[in-house]
Amino acid sequence: MAGGAIGVVRSPNIVHAALFLIVVLVGAAAQYIVLLAEFVGITQFFIYIGAIAVLFLFGIMLTRAPMGSRTDFDNDQRWPAAIVAVFLAGVLVALVVDAFGNDKIRLDDQLLETSRTGPVGDSIFRNFVIPFEVVSMLLLAALVGAVVIARRD
Repeated sequence: MAGGAIGVVRSPNIVHAALFLIVVLVGAAAQYIVLLAEFVGITQFFIYIGAIAVLFLFGIMLTRAPMGSRTDFDNDQRWPAAIVAVFLAGVLVALVVDAFGNDKIRLDDQLLETSRTGPVGDSIFRNFVIPFEVVSMLLLAALVGAVVIARRD
């Protein structure tokens, strides 16, 4: 995932950056599956990799973004950005170590029972059905807007 994330921000080709983003999203789905959140992992795989990444690629094609390598997108802020990134990584590591320390994760039957997909599906389609539909309409509006902006000429 880290290599894919670096590829997203370092790639001069926007299509390659979108493909590196797919690598990052696959890594996130794999982490969810390892953490026994199968429903979230599979949803991550289908929705983000299957739909959002394809939507990004269609948006790139419809807006006629430059496909070749361009160097005019670069600036001279690399060293300050690297210093801030190292500082933030140190802060995050310190916070995680302080919060969890030497805690062990014990996998027992109760943890496996709470990670089943039934309660998650019930929660999404009973308690959160309106936000679920609002997000789907938002994505549809974004796709229609991308087509309208791309075909304006």
